[in-house]
Amino acid sequence: MGRKNPVDPAARGDGRRGRRSCCRRVPGQAVVGLMALLVAGVASVAQAQDIEPRMYSNTPVGVNFLIAGYAYTTGAVPFDTSIPITDARLHTSSAVIGYARAIGLWGLSGKVDVVVPYSWLEGSALYNGDPVSRVVDGFNDPRFRLSVNLMGAPALRLKEFAGYRQDIIAGASLAIWAPVGQYDPTRLVNISSHRWAFKPEAGVSKTLGRWTVEGAAAVTFYTDNTEFYNGSKRSQDPLYSAQAHVIYGWRSGIWASADATYFTGGRSTLNDVLDDDLQQNWRLGATLALPVNRLNSVKLYGSSGVSSRTGNDYDLLGLAWQHRWGGGL
Repeated sequence: MGRKNPVDPAARGDGRRGRRSCCRRVPGQAVVGLMALLVAGVASVAQAQDIEPRMYSNTPVGVNFLIAGYAYTTGAVPFDTSIPITDARLHTSSAVIGYARAIGLWGLSGKVDVVVPYSWLEGSALYNGDPVSRVVDGFNDPRFRLSVNLMGAPALRLKEFAGYRQDIIAGASLAIWAPVGQYDPTRLVNISSHRWAFKPEAGVSKTLGRWTVEGAAAVTFYTDNTEFYNGSKRSQDPLYSAQAHVIYGWRSGIWASADATYFTGGRSTLNDVLDDDLQQNWRLGATLALPVNRLNSVKLYGSSGVSSRTGNDYDLLGLAWQHRWGGGL
């Protein structure tokens, strides 16, 4: 999706291809981009640091997606960016399983997805100048999300989708993280953040031939963690974020993206004392999606922190596999 599809004769009405061939060709190119929706569950274990190309795009109603992925990170704490530690040297591995479904909402296209990561963490850091270490594994907080395209992407069944051409899409989403992952209140570094998080976002996508440019802005709100490190209460201000993507797509369905994100805010309060941990961080990344066949795709991605006020940078590499079915595929 994210671009025009000039290779489908049925969409031109010239009759040189039967319906069966058309319907197989279009989804293979159009819905491979939805992989970004679920892979972000691996790529952004920190809740406001998502780098998600092709987030707002159209997909035939009724198509389902199953994702399995793996990511490796090294550097500062990726699970909770405002934990008051310094000189973090942590290594994490995360496996993810996810599910998404393309839906119609009052004539508009939308998606629902859920991501459940499992993570392994080991390493050390400094807390008030004293060394702390941690080796732990367990489930991270699952993420649930609803997104809807408010303009430029009507809800279409597979047969109707062959004639769809993207121009400008504007959409919105709401992601929710539930605090049910691995957590030990006697330890400073954990996999779960042990609090609810809510992230509303708005985005826009515009095609320019084979190129697509995208941008999105979001804010993440947090509830209090009343069981933070030996009975302390920890609060955090909203974290504001923006991301941008430049994407190129080939006729074969392969696409590649250059990605960037910036986030700021998120000062924390520990036992009613405001900390000097305002975040102002940049991350850059790249994504490559490769269709294997009509129903399967593979995605490679990576990102790195390039600027950080609070020193919570990390490097990430990941791989994901996607399988899709339903909706007439």
